Amino acid sequence: MSERPVYAATFAPSRIGAMVLRQAYLLRASWPRILELMYWPTIQMVLWGFLTEFLLTNSSYIAQATGVLISAVLLWDVLFRGQLGFSLSFLEEIWSRNLPNLAVSPLRPSEFLISLMVMSLIRTLIGVLPATGLAVVFYHASVYDLGLPLLAFFVNLIVMSWAIGMAVTALILRVGLGAENMAWLAIFLIAPVSAIYYPVSVLPEWLQYVAWSLPTAPVFEGMRAILIEGEFRVDLLIHAALLDVFYLSIGAGLFLFSYHVARRRGLLLQIGE
Repeated sequence: MSERPVYAATFAPSRIGAMVLRQAYLLRASWPRILELMYWPTIQMVLWGFLTEFLLTNSSYIAQATGVLISAVLLWDVLFRGQLGFSLSFLEEIWSRNLPNLAVSPLRPSEFLISLMVMSLIRTLIGVLPATGLAVVFYHASVYDLGLPLLAFFVNLIVMSWAIGMAVTALILRVGLGAENMAWLAIFLIAPVSAIYYPVSVLPEWLQYVAWSLPTAPVFEGMRAILIEGEFRVDLLIHAALLDVFYLSIGAGLFLFSYHVARRRGLLLQIGE
């Protein structure tokens, strides 16, 4: 494992497709995996939906935008499911002891990275789409009322989820499976300063600077601007997109560097032990 890997000379979408197909077979062969993907977004939506129903009769703020909490929950789940989908797709390769095989195959690290991003997107859609439908049926609240900006919000959140997933997998590559719990914990480190259910202005002043340094806060502030004020804030969207590019670059760099170091030191054979 210490020898220099012989990667294919050109970038090949077919190898990315093969990796995605492998992960898709894992999902297709295990209905509990698919059920788990849909379970948590649905439960979150139901709980917050009932809370919204209660607040509608007790809060003039919520009365301004019936779906504000449900929309926040569903968009937060895009971020959470995207990061978890990325990390779990990587962990599947470790748990099945397939990572060393991939390392000696023609698969390039960049292709591996893109395949994880594709699987993250697939897992996120499987988990979130049923919950959005149930929100309409049960609470008459549709996140699709956000219109075209919803696509922009989705893209910004899924890209940030990939950046966090890359950082988590880079950590696992460096220290082993002892860090696998970070796949579930990492995303919640930024939850308090992401302004998911409340505006950034309620945070202490020093935390507001932290919030605006993440792409998540502009996305959720932009969501509330549409639902409550009926205004689409292009400045917030640009703010989030620029930060996404920054964090995605860092995440990809960490992943590729850690993968290279782990392979050179023979750590890929030991991660699953």
